[in-house]
Amino acid sequence: MRRVTIYDTMARAARVFAPRVPPRVGLFVCGLTPYADAHVGHGRSFVFFDTVARALRRWGYRVFYVQNVTDLDDKVIARAAETEADPLALSDRHFLAFVRSMHRLGATAVNYYPYATVYVPEIIDQIRELVRRGDAYPTEDGSVYFSVAKYANYGRLSGQKVEALLPGARLEADPRKRAPEDFVIWKAATPGEPEWESPWGPGRPGWHIEDTAITTRLFGPRYDIHGGGIDLIFPHHEAEVALAESATGEAPLVNYWMHAGMLTMRGEKMSKSVGNVSSLDDAIDRFGAPVLRFFYLNSGYRSPLDFDPDRSLAEAREGFERMARPADRVWELLERDGPERTGRALTDGEESEVEAVVERLDETMANDFNTREAIAQLFGWSRRVTEWLPQRNELSGEALEMLYAPYAWAQEVLGFFPPSSTARAGAWAAVVPVVLQARARARARGDYAEADRIRDELKATGVELEDDATGTRWSSPGA
Repeated sequence: MRRVTIYDTMARAARVFAPRVPPRVGLFVCGLTPYADAHVGHGRSFVFFDTVARALRRWGYRVFYVQNVTDLDDKVIARAAETEADPLALSDRHFLAFVRSMHRLGATAVNYYPYATVYVPEIIDQIRELVRRGDAYPTEDGSVYFSVAKYANYGRLSGQKVEALLPGARLEADPRKRAPEDFVIWKAATPGEPEWESPWGPGRPGWHIEDTAITTRLFGPRYDIHGGGIDLIFPHHEAEVALAESATGEAPLVNYWMHAGMLTMRGEKMSKSVGNVSSLDDAIDRFGAPVLRFFYLNSGYRSPLDFDPDRSLAEAREGFERMARPADRVWELLERDGPERTGRALTDGEESEVEAVVERLDETMANDFNTREAIAQLFGWSRRVTEWLPQRNELSGEALEMLYAPYAWAQEVLGFFPPSSTARAGAWAAVVPVVLQARARARARGDYAEADRIRDELKATGVELEDDATGTRWSSPGA
């Protein structure tokens, strides 16, 4: 396995990556709250972490990549009330649209999308343990709060000081709290909202506790990498550390924290109130998935990135096309003539040059997943291939395959260039089971109209379902 360095937010420094149980790697990334369509900011974070999983797998690590789904929270409930929809059906609908968007972008590295509501038993168990240890307390209405003062290291990840956490923009004023910084981990039931029975009365989980209950169940009390947007460091990730380490008594919860920078819109933070939120699907439709993926990755992942359709995206399209043009020409020749094509082989020196390029690409990505520098190297390789292309009628199929090797690397790790039929089939295999789970949930709650809608949408994309007594089978083009 390759030596990898990762910038760890907790350490505020780059550290050599050492999985707890090599070659296995537990990777958890905070996922979507599907109360509305995914926007271009979501794409930035999830495309980057897709490349992290891809690269680690290329280097021999066995990555189990989990991305949770917050399928029920205040935003989901509020949006459902506005549209007179069932909150869980609303979540399913937006989440499935998100998965299709990720599929279009080639972001298919996730192994498992756990829904928060599926893990309510684990959430209740973790809250029960926190109450037993004295780290959380129930209130008269049946809610439960975590006592921040009981966790001595609160603020270590974000750099926040507990004494500075006063009620206001980032802390909800609540008379039931013993201290302003305490946060709810079990919300007492509100009439008309989904609820579950608990030792403290009917209610539903708070936001922070869902992730820790899911990761403890899937990875155990400690795991390797936790990722997400930089905006989640406080309070969400800070709360996760406090909850998990208090409940399990083991530390650290995570060995490496990775955070992607914010995406702005023409220099401003994206906000629905300002009206500058751009739909992810609209951006894919307008610019194409390859260009959008190139735009996301042609920057340092920890830096801010500005989304400007008239400038930065136009530059991304021009840049991607310039980089991809030689790759497309080589690919077309291979598609037309196949690897058996006769002609001149590469010299030993030329083969060594190709191998050195691929090695440099791996070294670059292993240095904190430097996608921007890797893309710069691909530009250099495209210039070199352009020098070879006048000889294209002389080169053998084997020589053309060698010239394509750095592009094949980029296809595998960065998700660029034409996917093979095998990759296309693998992408379907990753996405369709997620959709079938949502359809099964709809049928389980008696929402057959939603189940039929999911079936019809799959059919429109070429995926056929067949239900029988043993379950549901599916088939699709190329799968």
